[in-house]
Order: sequence, then C-alpha cells, then structure tokens
Amino acid sequence: MSKGFYQEFEVFSRRSDTSPMQHQFSLLAPNHELALIMAQENFMRREPVSDIWVVKRSDVRMMTQEEKQALPRLDNKDYRETKGYGYLKKKWRHYEQEFFDEAEILSWKGKIKR
Repeated sequence: MSKGFYQEFEVFSRRSDTSPMQHQFSLLAPNHELALIMAQENFMRREPVSDIWVVKRSDVRMMTQEEKQALPRLDNKDYRETKGYGYLKKKWRHYEQEFFDEAEILSWKGKIKR
C-alpha cells in the first residue's frame, strides 16, 4: 500500500430536503465512489438522511490566515444597528420646540380660512 493510496474526504448530510447541509465527519478512502459507500454505511444506518455529499478535502478551499485577520474589518455592521440613532428623537424634539414655539402657534389663530 503506497502512502498516497487513501485520500481524506469530508461528509455532509441533510435530514430532509428542506434542511441545511451539515458537516458530519471525515473519512479515508481510495476514491469518491468508495467514500460515498463508506459514508452511507457509517451514517445512514444511524440517522434518517435525505442526501449525502462527499467532498475530497483537498477540493475544499479554506481561508488563509491573512483572510481570517480581515474578518473583523469586513464584519463591521454597526451601521445596521439602530442604537446609533437614539439621539435623533431628542434632536427632533429640540427642532420642533424651536420651530413651533407658543407665539408661532398663537399667530395661526387669525389665519384660519373657512
């Protein structure tokens, strides 16, 4: 048996047609066909399964360390949170009080048309 005979595969499955795919386990197999058979034998006996995906680990692209370091910068979604707009109510109230003071409102009394 040569060193490169077995390959690493990742197994994903879903319980129903509408449920998401979930990673289940890794396995060693000589090719895709045997990896699928091994996944079915090891997994389908234990739980109800709608679908199984078997992917060669070398075909899965993982993030590099530099890409992982950029995640906090890319994941900054503070602008989506409304807590940053709490000052607007106070600002609007101040604006209304300046614009509609008592003298302004009382001056409207004589301008009503019928």
